[in-house]
Amino acid sequence: MATTRRPRKGSLQFWPRKKAIRAYSRIRNQLAPQETRLGGFAGYKAGMTHFLVVDNRPNSMTKGEVVSMPVTIIECPPLRVASVRLYSSSSNGLKVSREIFASDVDKSLARRLVLKSSKKPAAEAQKVDLSGISDVRVNVYTQPRLTSIGKKKPEIFEVVVGGKDVAERFAYASQVLGKEIPLKDAIKEGQQVDIFGVTVGKGFQGPVKRFGLALRQHKAEKTKRGPGSLGGWSNPRMWTVAHAGQMGFHSRLERNKWILKLTENPAELNFSGGIMHYGVPRSHVIVVKGSVQGEPKRLLRIVPSRNPKSGLPAQAPTIEYASLSSKQGR
Repeated sequence: MATTRRPRKGSLQFWPRKKAIRAYSRIRNQLAPQETRLGGFAGYKAGMTHFLVVDNRPNSMTKGEVVSMPVTIIECPPLRVASVRLYSSSSNGLKVSREIFASDVDKSLARRLVLKSSKKPAAEAQKVDLSGISDVRVNVYTQPRLTSIGKKKPEIFEVVVGGKDVAERFAYASQVLGKEIPLKDAIKEGQQVDIFGVTVGKGFQGPVKRFGLALRQHKAEKTKRGPGSLGGWSNPRMWTVAHAGQMGFHSRLERNKWILKLTENPAELNFSGGIMHYGVPRSHVIVVKGSVQGEPKRLLRIVPSRNPKSGLPAQAPTIEYASLSSKQGR
């Protein structure tokens, strides 16, 4: 009988498979929007359910019919702007030329870093010379106290600012410095977004679970749950062989997630008994089609899609039914 070939399932696109530095992702290349607004947002993953919606995808075989869609609920409390950063170009890329800090920041931010608040940020903004400035960005921080996850320490990260030119971007950044930015000012319903997050951690695992290797037969030497050969010792590509190591808690990107619903009233998604492992949403909420990476209560970075799908319309479908029953017994 022929032996069924079962190649490894792990992709070498993700290498090395090492643990993320922190529980939320860093975006190395952010795309600034053309409109004058923030180039991204953030929210906490709550959980999943399903919607019955009227399919409005133009090329779908079920167009106009009521179909079931799995959805993920993400709670997105307003972000607050801690500082404005001005970047200038150098031979080694962009470097921070000047940073203007807000005068009033949340006391919880002291749990994350040492604050350098400015007494008169508006006066400092008026004195800034924009000659030689090539980019404007803002440092924002989350407000987990507005949710029910029981967390106090906020996350802080950098977000690009959109606009036609540097002067317009700086004017907008100076206007929102120290203020709250709601979800609707950065993300729209029906929009496609890319979601950056850290996957569920599974610890140190062997190659069978980590890469899907087939178990070796009972007469195999040394081990049954390992690779058959590590390759030639003079071959420098031994790292391509499936080995044991860290599995999960990796920084990953989910592309082109369709926003089916955006609401500022969390009572519209009030599960009986609350969402499992999360609780009751208390702030602004978005619902995206499909699943996203990460544990409940973990922060997700949300940015407009860089290469949106052509088959998805810009309008969200009509929702006929939302499953809000208790999931406790499942």
